[in-house]
Amino acid sequence: MGKSMAGHLMKAGHPVHVYTRTKEKANDLLESGAKWAETPKDIAQNCDVIITMVGYPTDVEQVYLGTDGLIEHATEGSYLIDMTTSSPQLAQKIEKAAAEKNLAALDAPVSGGDIGARDAKLSIMVGGDESAFKELLPIFSKMGTNVVYQGKAGSGQHTKMCNQIAIASGMIGVCEAILYAEKAGLNPETVLKSIESGAAGSWNLSNLGPRMLKGDFAPGFYVKHFIKDMTIALNSAEQMGLMTPGLALAKKLYEELAEMGEEDSGTQALYKRLANQG
Repeated sequence: MGKSMAGHLMKAGHPVHVYTRTKEKANDLLESGAKWAETPKDIAQNCDVIITMVGYPTDVEQVYLGTDGLIEHATEGSYLIDMTTSSPQLAQKIEKAAAEKNLAALDAPVSGGDIGARDAKLSIMVGGDESAFKELLPIFSKMGTNVVYQGKAGSGQHTKMCNQIAIASGMIGVCEAILYAEKAGLNPETVLKSIESGAAGSWNLSNLGPRMLKGDFAPGFYVKHFIKDMTIALNSAEQMGLMTPGLALAKKLYEELAEMGEEDSGTQALYKRLANQG
């Protein structure tokens, strides 16, 4: 996703510097004119708008708050945008540390998967200083079509948790509906034509349902990362005293799916867990 997003910024005429832990993953961008940075520190010293998309909250914390991290080395007045799905509490911690260095930090997780990133049609949920959001809106608009300011630091991440909670239970429903159609002797592709535009319609039903039917379980979004997201959401819900039984069930099923060796598959692979009820 990050590669597609950076590519859109380059096409819009922005000079782009890139860093990844595995340089080969950036080869397409480098061949298109992006400049390679050896460390996050190099990015911080050469860019005034810095966008991150990494794997886990621990990665986010290291990249931003570590000794060689972005906040320590960024130029005063720079903008820091974390588009990883991460902890709301960590986003607040980063925003506070950035402000002490006269930096503006926004949490801006996204939804839309690999297709949304490829087509620049992501939903982007932004938390942090509103004036910084307005300054950066032209950049966000190059990567997504639904860009919404949600409020103070951490609000973007809280909104993404709402998104993941809705997806978690919804994915169970999509898988169950397809399996039911198959068990009933129906043509599941025909069933999808009937139900995807009605009250049951959803992005997962229209986009991931067909992938399930084709046996395509390649990741648009990894199972292991979805488990990470659900863990964050459950922890946040617990802190707020909120009961989320649907989310808890989805997390349990996805953890069982990961134990089946599917942690690097796409989230639509939940179909395999529910099909394998023995």
